[in-house]
Amino acid sequence: MEMTRKKTTFSERWNLRKTWPLHVFLLPSVLLLLIYSYVPMMGIVIAFQDYKPYKGITGSDWVGMKHFIFMFQDERVVQIIANTLIIALSKMVMGWIVPLLFALLLNEVRIAFFKRTIQTLVYLPHFLSWVILGGILTDMLSEKGLINQFIAGLGFTPVFFLGDGDWFRVTLVVSDLWKEFGFGTIIYLAALAGVNPSLYEAAEIDGANRWKQTINVTIPSIIPVGVIIATLSLGNVLNAGFDQVFNMMNPIVKDKAEIIDTYVYQLGLTQASFSLATAVGLFKSVISFILIAVTYRMAVKFANYRIF
Repeated sequence: MEMTRKKTTFSERWNLRKTWPLHVFLLPSVLLLLIYSYVPMMGIVIAFQDYKPYKGITGSDWVGMKHFIFMFQDERVVQIIANTLIIALSKMVMGWIVPLLFALLLNEVRIAFFKRTIQTLVYLPHFLSWVILGGILTDMLSEKGLINQFIAGLGFTPVFFLGDGDWFRVTLVVSDLWKEFGFGTIIYLAALAGVNPSLYEAAEIDGANRWKQTINVTIPSIIPVGVIIATLSLGNVLNAGFDQVFNMMNPIVKDKAEIIDTYVYQLGLTQASFSLATAVGLFKSVISFILIAVTYRMAVKFANYRIF
């Protein structure tokens, strides 16, 4: 046993001597990760302090759970958490259903050029930032914008998309879906490409038409991928999309549109309430971490998905 252990150790050392240049290439990435991702995490201590910039972290007074208690007693924070959940869950549900249905429809297209063109067109909005899209959508969906002129031209009453809280939430979900469903479609198309063709041949021999092949072969084959995407997306239930909401929100719809991320931004950068902003952000991070751990266990159990 002892001889075997010594032989293994020598082999490991030999491999390290042979591959150390490759490990050196990793060093800059590891340093950047430590400097910009882990060192700033020490700043979360100000969530338990009455932080004053001129006193610093070491000189500010400790206040314990004061900011967390204030956060849960503030009705506005409760409304903001509710807004975040409503918007994020709506995006998750639509972002799971629509790409799946679109991939099934696109998979039935037999003209390769047409299929690739459609696939490219729906994928393009993914590369546009919300800074650009926010300006475009604000102009198009305004009271005198292109969409409302079209609605008025059909004889209907114009819709105040960006001035009504309920319509604003619908606008957020639909615009996010338009931007990102092309990316989700590619994942499902990749899963469809891996379906064994012999299953379709066997179904044809049994007399199944395209609809029955879709029900009995295609959908069961991509369900595991759908389960993985659905379970892993639950970890983002508190991420309603800061970029989108920040660029499209206005004071009229703030009560129904403000989310945790925009609230933290306003507390920290416009009101200089650094400790409260950190407490809200820490609360969101802890809940998100728990959700990610739970959903990962669900993905392992229901879809046998493992990272390691």
